[in-house]
This record gives sequence, structure tokens and C-alpha cells, in this order.
Amino acid sequence: MISNNLKLRILTSTILFFLIYLIYSFNYILVYSLIILGVLSLLEFINISNKIIKKKLYLYIFNIIFVFYIFIFCIFFFIFSNILQLKIILFAILIGCIFSDVGGFVFGKIFKGSKLTKISPKKTRSGAYGSLIFTCLALSSFVFYFTNHFNFKIIIISTITSIACQLGDLFFSFLKRKANLKDTGNFLPGHGGVLDRLDGILLGVPIGFISLTLIY
Repeated sequence: MISNNLKLRILTSTILFFLIYLIYSFNYILVYSLIILGVLSLLEFINISNKIIKKKLYLYIFNIIFVFYIFIFCIFFFIFSNILQLKIILFAILIGCIFSDVGGFVFGKIFKGSKLTKISPKKTRSGAYGSLIFTCLALSSFVFYFTNHFNFKIIIISTITSIACQLGDLFFSFLKRKANLKDTGNFLPGHGGVLDRLDGILLGVPIGFISLTLIY
């Protein structure tokens, strides 16, 4: 029997996939989405950091670093999205990051197994392997579709991308644990906050993009 939370998660995921299609197709939706998601990410991050850091100076520094990172991330995402070749690479990595998250969730639910780390008790080794497998499948399929051939280098790039996604996920899981929060927010039904979905993407996209341009 599918739980109500899982139904909400599937519905929200379907809407998010459609949003990605719209973002890819229309520049004005890309701009609005970057602004909205960026602002919501900042608000959620500031809420978390306020619960963790008590010294004002460290709090300001921590928040400023994240504001700067989000700003740079959104600017480069927008710029690269206006150059067709870079846009294809960027969205290929983005899809790979999304499938890393999907693979972790699916394998974790099906195979369960030993815990990956104390930082996030829900993360399992099987989920980590699932993330790697799904990212490899997604990126390989994407590259094959556009180039009509398979290159083993894409497996290396997929592995790097998936590891980066999982590290990003673990980083925010660590922050949530410190702040005694289950989710970063409740903006996305079944998922939690915006950062609960963007945590792996924020690290996986830049690392994956750099590795693809350097290796492939």
C-alpha cells in the first residue's frame, strides 16, 4: 500500500520534472525559477544557521558565504543556459543529479541494508550504490541520445557527479541534524523544503559540469 506521503512525493516529483522541461524551453521561466528557488534556499539556510550558530560574527560569515554561493550558482546557470552546447551539458548534469537522488531513494527503500553514516541515519549503502547506478544510466542515456555513441569516460563523470551529489546531501543532513530539523522547510509536499531537493544539486551540478568539460 502506497502511503500518502509517498503519493505526495511522486506527485511533486512529476510537477518538478515538468518544471525542468519548462525551464529548459523558456528563458523567462528559467529566470523566475532561479530567483524563487534561490530566495527560498537562502531563507531556509538562514533559518538553519540561526539554530546552529550562536555567535553573530560566525553567523554572518556563514550566511554571506552561502548567499555568495547561491548568487554565483544562479548567475552561471543562467549564462550557460543561453549557450546551446553548454545548456545541453548543464541540463545533462542536472538530470544526472536528479537521478542520483531518485536512485538513492529507490534502492534505499527496496534493499535497505547497513547505514552509510551516522550523519544521516536514513542513508544506506544500498542507497549510495543506487545513486551511482542511476546517475550512470541517466548520463549515459543522455549522451548516447545526442552523440549516438557511448564513451566509457561518461561512467567516470557520472561517478564523480553522484559522489558530489551525495556529499551535498550529507552536508545539509548534518546541518539539519545540528539544528534538530527533519526538513529544511515544507514548501514541497512529500519532500520538505527547497534545500531538501537542491542539496545534492548545488554541489553536484558544478562538480559534474567541471568534470565533464575536463574529462569528456
